[in-house]
Amino acid sequence: MNFDKDWEETEIQLSENEFTHRQQNDEYMFYQYVASGNTEAVQDNIDHHRFLDSSGTGTLSRDPLQNLKYHFVVSVALITRICTEKGMEMERAFRLSDFYIQKLDDIKTIDSLSDLHSTMVMDYTLRMQNLRQNANLSRTTNECLNYIYSNVNDRITIEDLAEYTQNSTSHISRLFKDELGISPSDYIRNVKLDKAKNLLRFSDYSIIDIANYLSFSSQSHFSKLFFEDTGMTPKKYRETYYGTTWNNLH
Repeated sequence: MNFDKDWEETEIQLSENEFTHRQQNDEYMFYQYVASGNTEAVQDNIDHHRFLDSSGTGTLSRDPLQNLKYHFVVSVALITRICTEKGMEMERAFRLSDFYIQKLDDIKTIDSLSDLHSTMVMDYTLRMQNLRQNANLSRTTNECLNYIYSNVNDRITIEDLAEYTQNSTSHISRLFKDELGISPSDYIRNVKLDKAKNLLRFSDYSIIDIANYLSFSSQSHFSKLFFEDTGMTPKKYRETYYGTTWNNLH
């Protein structure tokens, strides 16, 4: 197909309307906020609904929802690239990008798309914030954290961390206390509980299935630890937060 004629007509129309794209510095600054883990600046962007602001943005589709979906894909692609340049592990960044782009299939309204975009940008921002916080940790501690996150559904002990990093258990305990201000067992418990919160919010797995998946000794033990952490039972937490985005919890 020959698009030359269509392009010339389109360019004339845009010129007559004096349309200019938004300054790249504005968009670049926002992506830098995400990559630097600046949650306050990103939340301000979300609060002002900048994603829905069409001024200075190109029209990628005549259908308003489809147009925003295309802009969403562009946004997540650029964020992924910048975050990998700033240190996010490439495979994780692209898996995250694929995850959110696939979610577009289920989006039917502009409001739900806006919510998805807010969740996506804050997800990347929080991950980058965590990455920057861990940048000052020792190599051994980072190895332990990577092991914990990669094996969160298994039963993890301090002996596992010591064997994985080829250090003594006392050395691992001292590193966690000095660098994170918490014991290895408490850190592992917190990671598992955070995972449980996400499963309660975003999945239909039963409470006992979640307890078993995360290798808690029993459902009652899981419920006890969960209540101590949140002040709510897992059942009450799901009833309150099921399907909610990051914004609803902060």
